[in-house]
Amino acid sequence: MAKQGEPKDGLSEYRRKRDFSKTAEPRAEAAHGKGRQPAFVVQIHDASTLHFDFRLEVDGVLKSWAVPKGPSSDPRDKRLAMPTEDHPMAYADFEGVIGEGYGAGTVIVWDRGTYRSLTTDRQHHEVPFAEALGQGHVSFWMDGTKLRGGYALTRIRGSAEGDREAWLLVKEDDRHASARSSTEPTRARSALSGRTLGQVAHDGR
Repeated sequence: MAKQGEPKDGLSEYRRKRDFSKTAEPRAEAAHGKGRQPAFVVQIHDASTLHFDFRLEVDGVLKSWAVPKGPSSDPRDKRLAMPTEDHPMAYADFEGVIGEGYGAGTVIVWDRGTYRSLTTDRQHHEVPFAEALGQGHVSFWMDGTKLRGGYALTRIRGSAEGDREAWLLVKEDDRHASARSSTEPTRARSALSGRTLGQVAHDGR
């Protein structure tokens, strides 16, 4: 629940978890793009556990999932994706070192680009993306520097019984599919700056 005086934009949890006098992460402001495809970003986050953060722009915020093994281009791989709090759009350009506190560790932008929804109902009518997420399944086409083609996110465990949500991120079997999909996070280079996690940690920003 948002605190009194906070804008009701879905970012109250993001604000609650951070002290912006101590972190260089962007402040929480929703932003709506006009006349363009929605954005996505995938960041590598060397926090208490090394993982990938998969984020899709939806209604002015970045809907976010922690993907321990990262996205795969192999349709046979079913990658666990655990929902996290919505992030502001400015987070799509964030990389650096998060100091002591929530999410402490190094972040790089592994990939970024745009996506378009492929989600339709049984009559082949497009379903609004936010609505489809609420229903537990979305299909979308990604145009990034590393990730390209169709992907799907499917909820496999919901919150109806009080359990934490869990999703699967799976590559569609299309011309961009590949069995060679392994990514070594510590060697990966940023799509934003060309730096590795180690270089960003050394630079301190």
